[in-house]
Amino acid sequence: MSKPPNFILFITDQHRADFLGCYGHPVLRTPHIDSIAAKGTLFGRFYVASPVCMPNRASLMTGRMPSVHGVRSNGIPLSMQAVTFVELLRDSGYRTALIGKSHLQNFTAWPPIVKRAPPCASYREPSRDLMQALRNDLNQGAYEQETPEYWSLKDARIQTPFYGFDHVSLVRAHGEDGGGDYTRWLAERDPKAKALLGHPLPHEYTLPQAYRTAIPAELYPTAFIGEQAQAFVQAADVGQPFFLMVSFPDPHHPFNPPGKYWEMYKPEQFAVPEAFKRNDWTPPPLVRNVIAERQAGTAKLDGMNTISVSAREAQEARALTCGMIACIDDAIGRVLHALEQTGRRGETVVAFTSDHGDHLGDHRLLLKGAEQYQSIVRVPFIWCDPQAADYPAVADTLASTLDISATVLDRARIEPFSGIQGHSLLPALRGAGAVRESVFIQY
Repeated sequence: MSKPPNFILFITDQHRADFLGCYGHPVLRTPHIDSIAAKGTLFGRFYVASPVCMPNRASLMTGRMPSVHGVRSNGIPLSMQAVTFVELLRDSGYRTALIGKSHLQNFTAWPPIVKRAPPCASYREPSRDLMQALRNDLNQGAYEQETPEYWSLKDARIQTPFYGFDHVSLVRAHGEDGGGDYTRWLAERDPKAKALLGHPLPHEYTLPQAYRTAIPAELYPTAFIGEQAQAFVQAADVGQPFFLMVSFPDPHHPFNPPGKYWEMYKPEQFAVPEAFKRNDWTPPPLVRNVIAERQAGTAKLDGMNTISVSAREAQEARALTCGMIACIDDAIGRVLHALEQTGRRGETVVAFTSDHGDHLGDHRLLLKGAEQYQSIVRVPFIWCDPQAADYPAVADTLASTLDISATVLDRARIEPFSGIQGHSLLPALRGAGAVRESVFIQY
């Protein structure tokens, strides 16, 4: 039996497929991510199971749809009763690690249950423990490990194994103050840096949530994640296979590329999205309502959900997003260099994906929500297996976030658990034809 491969899965947050050099972006340069695609397979029709963070990340881990694993929206943690593909890897002898963003649990103070519809007049509501189809234990302390309250404790650590991960170095949130293990690292690296948090540098952007952080690039959460991933790769036992998930919170808003990355791209370099050039389209009701909210001044501009933007704001969002992606690309380059130095690149499968996209001005929208446009449901997926040089450079087969878990298990020669809904993509790469005729996306 051949030696089990190692795996490194890079994942970004709110990163649409066409914002990479290898996916044909006309302005953005991503040489290190492009190098993965150059030696591997780029999937052109890869879609999320849900266009928001927590449901799709839970689908990645379980290979199951949100309606099945229970994480139907942000704010609901993944039950620890759910089996993840990382647990199967660990059970088969893999050393498993997560560095960066998890978001398998709630990192806000929002309650962990989706709000119910108002009861009908004169109807009696069920008791609290009977309101959901399945009883759960989601209010227990084990599901609070990503909250700011938990990380305010002096000795806070993620309790491992955490959904199958032996080792976790956590960045729990977005922006300059990532929290989690990053906060301790920042204090150790530069005790004076904490004073910079919350004190943005001046800038001329008008884009909502554009924020010019005073934290230098070498102290930004992306740098922490890259450094920790490098250290894990360099220290990995050559006698034990590993699975490493390197999870960047960017380019999710706020739009705050650090240091030189703020000025790396200018808004004028980016074409105005098509929706601003034409007046012959009629937005569907949902989009029309979002645009009307912005025009009326009632839109929540500092929130998480879709808002409407101007043409100039769309260009600014694209420029700053590209700056954040460039910062990530450089960090990935350092991790790949560390892998080369250890001599293990030839035995390590490297993959890249994202949890969902961002409108970035398409349809005059920004961020993400229920719209189901290509800009938020189609994400990159690159699979680079050094032992499979005959795989195609580009795969046109339809694929889903659900399929990542099954593909990794197939490559590791591990039988999946009963109930997995994803399909291994390896047969398609070997020329056996499409593994699915459709994808299902839930919101």
